[in-house]
Amino acid sequence: MIPKVPKWIVPALLVLTTFAAVPPAIIAWARHSHSSSPRINLVPDMDYQPRYQTQTENRLFLDQRAMRPPVEGTVARGHLNENEAVAYGRASGDWVARVPVPVTEGMVHRGKERFEIYCAPCHGVSGFGDGMVSRRADELAQRGSASWTPPTSLHDELVLSRADGHLFNTITYGVRTMPAYGPQISVADRWAIVTYVRALQRSQRASLSDVPEDVRATLR
Repeated sequence: MIPKVPKWIVPALLVLTTFAAVPPAIIAWARHSHSSSPRINLVPDMDYQPRYQTQTENRLFLDQRAMRPPVEGTVARGHLNENEAVAYGRASGDWVARVPVPVTEGMVHRGKERFEIYCAPCHGVSGFGDGMVSRRADELAQRGSASWTPPTSLHDELVLSRADGHLFNTITYGVRTMPAYGPQISVADRWAIVTYVRALQRSQRASLSDVPEDVRATLR
């Protein structure tokens, strides 16, 4: 014989169902309602840190203004009015053929340092496109687990034929899968890298006439 369901079960289920529907209803109402009061912030973090509102007074400064004017000489990013050849590697719309700043030994050493940080992982220490990142990517590509566009050898004839301004532009804005390093590397350091790249290229194509006479006797 099937036991009879107690009469109180049905009202109890109705009450529980009603209470279970209350939280979703409150959430739905809160999400679609508008109020001039701020919402309850359970994790305030830095939302309520002491700060000055706009157009308010701050007695810390002589002019007693909380809103500070820009530092003298401040220029908006991308609006720096300077030598176009130095800033962009162009002159009258064409790439500058040679580095437009004085080249010093210190600049070449600086370029070497920056090159080994930003460029060598892909292009390799000697610039042949055999950096550790490139080698690892080649291994993954051979296994079919990744696709990879190998970095160009800096000793390739195409790179050798490009103007210094073109190389500067490539470092600044990137090309193909190479990212833009303009936001990370200063203008001076980008030209230093270009200078060092030219030194790398010269090291692989140098002749005996490029060696000082007093050093030639030490060569084997």
